[in-house]
Amino acid sequence: RETGERERERDWREREPGERERERLERERKNRLSVCNKLCYAVGGAPYQITGCALGFFLQIYLLDVAQLDPFYASIILFVGRAWDAITDPTIGFLVSRSPWTRFGRMLPWILFSTPLAVVSYFLIWYVPVFEDGRVIWYLVFYCLFQTLQTCFHVPYSALTMFISEDQKERDSATAYRMTVEVLGTVIGTAIQGQIVGMANAPCIPTPGDNVTADGLNSSLLLEQEVNATITTVITLDQTKTAYNIASGVICSIYVLCAVVLFFGVKEKKERMSFWQGIRLVMGHGPYVKLVMGFLFTSLAFMLLEGNFALFCCYTLGLRNDFQNILLVIMLAATLTIPFWQWFLTKFGKKTAVYIGTSSVIPFMILVVCVKSNLIITYVVSFAAGVGVAAAFLLPWSMLPDVVDDFQVQNPDSRGHEAIFYSFYVFFTKFASGISLGISTLSLDFAGYMTRGCTQPENVDITLKVLVSAAPIGLLLIGLVIFRSYPIDEERRQGNRKLLQDEVFSHYVSGSG
Repeated sequence: RETGERERERDWREREPGERERERLERERKNRLSVCNKLCYAVGGAPYQITGCALGFFLQIYLLDVAQLDPFYASIILFVGRAWDAITDPTIGFLVSRSPWTRFGRMLPWILFSTPLAVVSYFLIWYVPVFEDGRVIWYLVFYCLFQTLQTCFHVPYSALTMFISEDQKERDSATAYRMTVEVLGTVIGTAIQGQIVGMANAPCIPTPGDNVTADGLNSSLLLEQEVNATITTVITLDQTKTAYNIASGVICSIYVLCAVVLFFGVKEKKERMSFWQGIRLVMGHGPYVKLVMGFLFTSLAFMLLEGNFALFCCYTLGLRNDFQNILLVIMLAATLTIPFWQWFLTKFGKKTAVYIGTSSVIPFMILVVCVKSNLIITYVVSFAAGVGVAAAFLLPWSMLPDVVDDFQVQNPDSRGHEAIFYSFYVFFTKFASGISLGISTLSLDFAGYMTRGCTQPENVDITLKVLVSAAPIGLLLIGLVIFRSYPIDEERRQGNRKLLQDEVFSHYVSGSG
């Protein structure tokens, strides 16, 4: 058999250049994805970002000010939920790799069957039960359950990148479509959750220390009194709870729609997969370790900013009535600049894009805490932050396929480990984010955070400034230092691409001889 394959390959190489070119074009045609295929694939990334954005921006303030949990218990829910989410990623990755092939593929059935239970558990996260004693258990159970079910969607979907086409160029193009839709998903999540909830924002509760004088109100309390004066007779806490239910119901509907479009619009290519025998090779691959560590720190920076920015706007900046619009500006800026970053990384290389995209947000993180509260400046800073968020969204998922290709070049006899690359990247990122969110919420508790207070103690203001500026900047700088040692530059990436293309041509000839 091997002798026959060598003879067919020799015959192919001896053919006329025109005939070889026709075969190459035929292979490229088979691997080419239509715009419709790319859009259907990209739509599948929206549910993760819509729900993740809503949870990231609003869950902390929801648990503290609407469900009225103690900050200590809220920190436990956020930490345990994210840590559990991280643990499920490699577990689901293993189960996916061991799943039998069906006529729909190996990945797509996981996506379809996890969706109904995921939307139910997501809705119940935003529901305040009538009982009080068991609320911590309620939110912990449904938060962990949703994270598990969403992992059953997201890990197969992430690994699907390597199974929609054998052509790296087509995968990169599909990834750009996906990142655009995912950032658009964050806009949708922020708009739905922020605007619906923002219209039913229950008034704050003045504390004994909030003494109102004729000429001495701070900006935060003055704003709260202006807001309360217009809505005290209209908005109640129950109406705020209802607004959260409506927003979650709309998001659940979009989640289901996107899953259906993905399932029926994408065809999965059959590949052999394995798991345990590949873990040691994957985790020992230097470029992968450096990529994961670099993005681990940069992702943590943006997660800290995301998780605490709503509280920062409400209490430190005194913009409680505008924070949902500020968050929307961040996501809109990210959506608008995704095409720019796709062009930039194509023109100047992905490693250069990491440096420029990550560092561009640092001056604005400094500005937002150094300048006195100003709505216009806050909008400017938010737009600049969105530019950095776009790079943070696009680059990890654009660079992971390069690492997989580099691994295949160095380990030609070890195939089918794509799920390991993607699931462990998500695992490390989620686990670290759980720690960061838990610590940040716990630090607010130590600083003396007061639930639904019109103002907060000075220690809370200082803590929020650290969480949205100093800590993220430090994490970004650590990530940039790690990226200096990332070895896959444009020359190596193009070399890997050519080697893999030559290998695929050889297999193509052997199979069609």
